[in-house]
Amino acid sequence: MATALQKKGPSPIIAILILGLLISAIYTIWNPIGEKPWEQVALSTFVQDVESGTVTEVDVLDNRVNYVLADDTQKYAFKEYGQTVDEVLAAVPDSVKEGLEINITDTSSDGLWLNIGLSIIPIIFIIGFLWFMMRGAQSSNNQALSFGKSSARLHDNEKERTTFDNVAGLKEAKEELVEVVDFLKNPSKYTAMGAKIPKGVMLVGSPGNGKTLLARAVAGEANVPFFSISGSEFVEMFVGVGASRVRDLFKKAKRNAPCIVFMDEIDAVGRQRGTGVGGGHDEREQTLNQILTEMDGFETNTGVIVMAATNRPDVLDPALLRPGRFDRRVVVDSPSMDDREAILKVHSKNKPLAKGTDLRHIAKQTPGFSGADLENVLNEAAIMTARQGNKEITGHDIEMAVEKVQLGPERKSRVLTDKEKEVTAYHECGHAIVGHLLSECDPLRKITIISLGMSLGSTWFVPEDDNHMYTQEKFEHEMASLLGGYVAEEMVFGQVSTGPSNDLERATGMARRMVTEYGMSSVVGPTVFGEKNHEVFLGRDFGHVKNYSEEKAAVIDKEVQSLVEKAYKKAKEILTKHRKDLSTIAKTLKEKETLTREEFIGLLEGTVKHSGAAKKRA
Repeated sequence: MATALQKKGPSPIIAILILGLLISAIYTIWNPIGEKPWEQVALSTFVQDVESGTVTEVDVLDNRVNYVLADDTQKYAFKEYGQTVDEVLAAVPDSVKEGLEINITDTSSDGLWLNIGLSIIPIIFIIGFLWFMMRGAQSSNNQALSFGKSSARLHDNEKERTTFDNVAGLKEAKEELVEVVDFLKNPSKYTAMGAKIPKGVMLVGSPGNGKTLLARAVAGEANVPFFSISGSEFVEMFVGVGASRVRDLFKKAKRNAPCIVFMDEIDAVGRQRGTGVGGGHDEREQTLNQILTEMDGFETNTGVIVMAATNRPDVLDPALLRPGRFDRRVVVDSPSMDDREAILKVHSKNKPLAKGTDLRHIAKQTPGFSGADLENVLNEAAIMTARQGNKEITGHDIEMAVEKVQLGPERKSRVLTDKEKEVTAYHECGHAIVGHLLSECDPLRKITIISLGMSLGSTWFVPEDDNHMYTQEKFEHEMASLLGGYVAEEMVFGQVSTGPSNDLERATGMARRMVTEYGMSSVVGPTVFGEKNHEVFLGRDFGHVKNYSEEKAAVIDKEVQSLVEKAYKKAKEILTKHRKDLSTIAKTLKEKETLTREEFIGLLEGTVKHSGAAKKRA
């Protein structure tokens, strides 16, 4: 920062202030404040004053005669050049001149320097003005010349390098990238077998799973120049700038080969071409064309490996993903339970955890969390601990942070009425009882009627293991659990509120996917209905093609309704059987506001011993 400031010239504001100070100084010198003004008189008046004997002092400065009267009046007169004071006062008697003090000052040298100074000051101001104008023009010219230059950042000699040891989990992804790093360090080992260095590596995965972190680890491990740039930095409103920046980036990379170029969020410029937006002269398409040319042009064996990251591989242009461009696709998947535990250990190194804190238990409670989510959980736990004035982070603090990240912060300002609390308590207990007694639903963890995020209450189910596929029975049980709140409100109050609206939306969407995408309907059959459009610029609603008739649409709607009604009947059957338990648990929940899994099972103990599924859960 200091270097950048040193390169800049003085600010124009400072130059204006200096100019103002110079003008004020000159004005002060030539117009002294506090002195009595001098009165100009004729030379004859000066002679008369001397003759009258009232003059006490005379100062001669070149052709100017200053004199002071007895009453301290200051006057001056001008004589001719070369004329002496004696010649001026020739008519004055010698007796009068004898008592008169006359001082003669040589001003020839002072006048010379004054004239020189007054002549140089305007020249200095003009030169300074021209200098500022030239500086501004030069800066604008430099910006214009560097407009098409790449803004890629070179990471070569960083003090704190990120290595693969800093990346927890992602074993398969690291193995692929370790091979690339080894290729850069020991190319002869691979070329001896006739292998070619891969030109591109595409990192694909959901946001927060560690794509950029892996790229930084490659930079730290490779010990070669590493250029990083975002895809959005190529695109400008001026035609040809993106392509020019791509050419400049690869020119720099080839000069520093072997090296790695990392393009983050490449979907900003790598979308499919020919979408009808902008035609063939679209700036983004021209940038993509230049990237394709640089990666697989006439030049070979340049020693430049291009890495890219995206969380939307479906919108990328096929030419970008073909062999010879991005030869490898590394999937950066959501972390497994073991990976989550390792990630928690990495992010807890600089945090004071209490003894006995079980990070494995936290990893089990966070299925589907990304690495960024887990880092955020520990950060929220640290903030919560500091706010409470504690010195160590406990497991309870981390669990509360998990709830805050997943469900949202507690909204203490949202105060429910007594009636709203009662309705919410029955609603959440309906979810909990149905979900607990159905074997394919995830285990219950907590029920609360405290407002978290946008919800008035929450029933939290947490899977015991990471699920990678779902059966039809699991979908049916999940839908019944979602409709448990709706059924409980209808059964107890004879009507429903707006509370179950989101539950109904999720249950209906689940049923429609079962019918149209998963083939889980004996009536409709194993057929997929509705295909995604390849025109990636369209929105989601317009991006689906209806490839079935209106008659088939009616059959699909009827089957979706049938699945939802089946789930509704299942939930109603369970809650009717356990109507007494519903009231008991709901009243307790209304009083305590939060029930843990153990408290819920304790209240449902009488029912548990009669239910095989519930007994297995307990």
